Amino acid sequence: TLAGKVALVAGATRGAGRGIAVQLGAAGATVYVTGRTTRSERSEMNRPETIEETEALVDEAGGRGIAVQVDHLVPDEVAALVTRIKDEQGCLHVLVNDIWGATRMEWNKSVWESSLDYGLRTLRLAVDTHAITSHFAIPLLIRTPGGLVVEVTDGTDEYNATRYRVSFFYDLAKGAVSRMAFALAHEVASHGATAVLLTPGWLRSEEMLDNYQVTEETWQDATKVQPHFAISETPAFVGRAVAALAADPQRARWNQ
Repeated sequence: TLAGKVALVAGATRGAGRGIAVQLGAAGATVYVTGRTTRSERSEMNRPETIEETEALVDEAGGRGIAVQVDHLVPDEVAALVTRIKDEQGCLHVLVNDIWGATRMEWNKSVWESSLDYGLRTLRLAVDTHAITSHFAIPLLIRTPGGLVVEVTDGTDEYNATRYRVSFFYDLAKGAVSRMAFALAHEVASHGATAVLLTPGWLRSEEMLDNYQVTEETWQDATKVQPHFAISETPAFVGRAVAALAADPQRARWNQ
């Protein structure tokens, strides 16, 4: 259903980003997958997953994966990425801002008890990256009517509006992404594009599976120590949601 479509999944090394990239590929799209970790270099997250692995999974699913190492905090790198997409494809139909990459979260600490360095780094990784990527990518996306922008966060607007998210900086980061989706929806609508906020549930990311010492095949074993893990979701689920939105000719009804 997405044959001939071009997508950029920013932050596709692992987790929701990888799940989204693979399912867009399964629907036939060409998917640029970006991140900082490659076979030869790891990001500060120090995880083994690589963008080359995601590229291969997109190919195996039936799409075309194109891995590009990008630090989305560096405007010149993001600008070069979008120029490459323009030169190679001539268009962009789907932009997914899934960048996170924060590693040092201090839970249950007030703003004055928290490390300012860790907190501001979290905001830069969670907020600045999305703004920088949108700044450069959306002008290409709106050249073709019907484009889709997906901001990925943690928690719905309703949930986040009434709950403190266990850390000043985490709370602020997730609320800011929600507001970015709202603002983008206003700005792209007149260009025939759609912007949405999307949140997965309890995601069975690679790191979460490692934390519970299970695999995607044996994940139910983790419910013996954490019964609530029964509601967890495969990253393919949020990926199929994005693929369905991208293929929906009436997607504009979801704007904002």
